Amino acid sequence: MKPRKHATPDDDQSRLAVLIDADNAPPAAIEGLLAEVAKYGVASVKRIYGDFTSNQQSSWKKALLKHSIQPVQQFAYTSGKNATDSSLIIDAMDLMYTRRFDGFCLVSSDSDFTRLAQRLREEGLIVYGFGERKTPDAFVQACDKFVYTEVLRAQAPAAAAQEKPVPAPAKKAAKKTRGATATPTPVPAVVTAPAPAAKPKGPEPLPLELIRQAIEEGSDEEGWAHLGAVGNYLNKIRPDFDPRLYGQKKLSDLLRQHPRHFRLEERSAPGSSGKTLYVRAVD
Repeated sequence: MKPRKHATPDDDQSRLAVLIDADNAPPAAIEGLLAEVAKYGVASVKRIYGDFTSNQQSSWKKALLKHSIQPVQQFAYTSGKNATDSSLIIDAMDLMYTRRFDGFCLVSSDSDFTRLAQRLREEGLIVYGFGERKTPDAFVQACDKFVYTEVLRAQAPAAAAQEKPVPAPAKKAAKKTRGATATPTPVPAVVTAPAPAAKPKGPEPLPLELIRQAIEEGSDEEGWAHLGAVGNYLNKIRPDFDPRLYGQKKLSDLLRQHPRHFRLEERSAPGSSGKTLYVRAVD
């Protein structure tokens, strides 16, 4: 068996294949999703599978052009049968056997890709899953890392809410009374009550016992554990663990938010001027 060629020739970034199930992925999250993929490596292949002759997939068209995603047309041969899944799985296996990739990003909320994720990992590839919170746990656990797309959409800037047009002041009344001695009658301001905003979903409750277990697994005799090792353990036990689900972008910020349960300490790294974070559970 020939050794797999890792990453690009110029750097050490992982080479990834991004495969999107258009039937079970939201177009609104694609920008944040590709930004998330860039954290893990280079998206050498970006393909999306679906029946793009259907009106249901029309919202994907602009996103495909903007982000250079290759559409793979798959007609629905039989009503009620999903041919898209089979097409994506066949392509994934073909790409796997080229041995040109270090990992796969499977974008879907469908549990039908559980076995595909398992097979890719058996081949020694890293599998990143992306899907909505409704994704079955079987698919989540089959991935090395799983990111919920609701988190990615929440990070998008809400520019639309800030760019509401401001109505221009009425000038007709001023023109009529220009040069007149009579005092113009003041026009009462119309106060429009703002529409009730949708109540945002609050952060998830913090899994204290899981984090304590992760700290204990990597702790020294005094109970201190390297924060990076704690994060790696959490992702192995819970592929969908993400500090953003609990209201913070980083694990360190999340733990600092709970001084009652955790204590962080900066230490100088041996032979370096940098700092390393350690954490300890507070009894």
